[in-house]
Amino acid sequence: MYRVGVVSDTHGLLRPEVAQGLQGCDAILHGGDINSRKILDELNEIAPVYVVRGNNDKDWAEDLPQTVTVELFGVRIFMVHNLKHIPDELTDVDLVVYGHSHKYEEKEKAGILFLNPGSCGPRRFTQPVTYAELEIGEAGSFTVVRKDVPHSSPGRKGEAPPCAETEMRMKSGDMKRIVKAVMRDTDKHISVEQIAVRNGISRELAETVCRLYVTHPGVSADGILGKMGL
Repeated sequence: MYRVGVVSDTHGLLRPEVAQGLQGCDAILHGGDINSRKILDELNEIAPVYVVRGNNDKDWAEDLPQTVTVELFGVRIFMVHNLKHIPDELTDVDLVVYGHSHKYEEKEKAGILFLNPGSCGPRRFTQPVTYAELEIGEAGSFTVVRKDVPHSSPGRKGEAPPCAETEMRMKSGDMKRIVKAVMRDTDKHISVEQIAVRNGISRELAETVCRLYVTHPGVSADGILGKMGL
């Protein structure tokens, strides 16, 4: 049996638990939004990596393809970061790997399995931290195994768990007001650290809202809340 790790949306963070879980894999698929060449270097030390470019992968990633078609151990795979960019017609494909939404998803359509491994980088509020593994047998048969990283696992160094803060502000109805305030401060080119202090929120919350606002031009406060799964 062959093992293929499937990750996406690391956003500059390769968690130790994920790196450990990928040990022994014969290959790794990355669905984009890597945010750092260093992440690819670390993954390549574990196994050969097949990767597509995400919307947050900027100048450093100019050489990365938007789509990848590859056959691994008898499984025909198509990769793209955003599900919306999948061609209308896919032929000779067993599996589609994508990312972008940070939400784990498995669904079958016309005999093709569509797999989003979720995000195994910085945790987005109450969403789980996940990746996946393909167990490939003879004649290209395969099984997908979902991998969940415990919520108690830290993200970036010094990162505080945001769940309690998020839930408190959701109950008090303040989240939309806070998002609008962060958007205004971002337009003023105020640093993430200062935004967090000015609005009495965690650095992670400020950073997440800033990132969504900057990477999705024209997005509204409601749109940002939707992308945060709130």
